[in-house]
Order: sequence, then C-alpha cells, then structure tokens
Amino acid sequence: MNMEAVFAHFPVLESESLVLSNIKEEHVQDVFSIYDNDKVFEYCGIIPKHNMKTVEKMISHFDRDYNKKSRIKWGIFPKSQENTMAGIIEAMDFNQKVNMVTIGYYFAEEYWGKGFATESVRMLVSFLFEKVNVNRIQAEVMPANENSKNVLLKNNFMKVGLVRQASYWSGIGVVDLEMYGILKNEYI
Repeated sequence: MNMEAVFAHFPVLESESLVLSNIKEEHVQDVFSIYDNDKVFEYCGIIPKHNMKTVEKMISHFDRDYNKKSRIKWGIFPKSQENTMAGIIEAMDFNQKVNMVTIGYYFAEEYWGKGFATESVRMLVSFLFEKVNVNRIQAEVMPANENSKNVLLKNNFMKVGLVRQASYWSGIGVVDLEMYGILKNEYI
C-alpha cells in the first residue's frame, strides 16, 4: 500500500463533473448544512450536529486525522456549482497488513439522487486501486440503507455478508451491518 499517495500531500481527485478536495474553514456553512440534517445520518453511526461552533471544530479534526494518517475526508464539489460542497467522502482504517481500506460517504439532502455519490465512489475506488495500490476496499452499510447499497453495487462492489450486532453506532446503539467489498483484480 502506497500511503505516501494519500498522506504526502492532500490528493485532489477530479472527474468531468466533480472535484474531491480538502475541506477548509471556508466550507463551514456547507459542512453545517450536511451535519445539521437528521435525515443525512439516519443510517449512519454519526450523531447530527446542530451547533455551528461544533462543526467549526470538526473541520480542524478532519485535518488532525489526516495529519495522523488515520483518515482522509474529501469535500465533494460539483464543477457546475463553484465552491459549493455537496457531500463528504472518506477513506479510513488503512489496514496495511491485509492491504485494505474502508470508505464512507454522505451528502447534503438536496444532492441526493443526482448521481454524485456513485461518481465520487467511482473516483475514490480508482484512486485507491491505481495510486494507493490497495487490494481490497470495503464499506459497511445498515441493511435498510438501500440507496447506499445501490451506489456500491453500481461501482461493482459485492455484498460480502451480514454481520449481526456488529457495531455500536452513536445515537443508534448496536446495529447489524452489511459488508460490501471489491478486490483490485475485480476492478481491473
């Protein structure tokens, strides 16, 4: 796994319609609009944040986690809407022993159903396989989260299985999780 490709300098990923780049303090209003909506985190182990000061601190935590080389969060910016952040996509749990990483993503509600999740996952998968040279990418999804499962299936992830009472998610409790994964040889 080429950790330098991720953590030597913040990688900016670009497609025809999206840019995935660093989330900065100037994006605080967009980050707040995502975290302030309870619906966004209905199927996620993240507690919504209804306080702007809390969200401001979170952005510095994004940088802290990146500098610790534990997690990277990209803001998802549609090229058609200059400097407006539609969502966040992240890579975390870099397991170098088995050459595997976990991804997650969430979007402001007004960007649901527009294909941005599918495209940003495609961009991240490409980066992780081609530049970082990981062997396996996985995502954990609550069984009721059909939209997220569809995003993964469109990107050739396979449902690996159901892990019953797999994790404690803040604000929700102990949850079952469906595991989705894709291997590098399936991507190529």
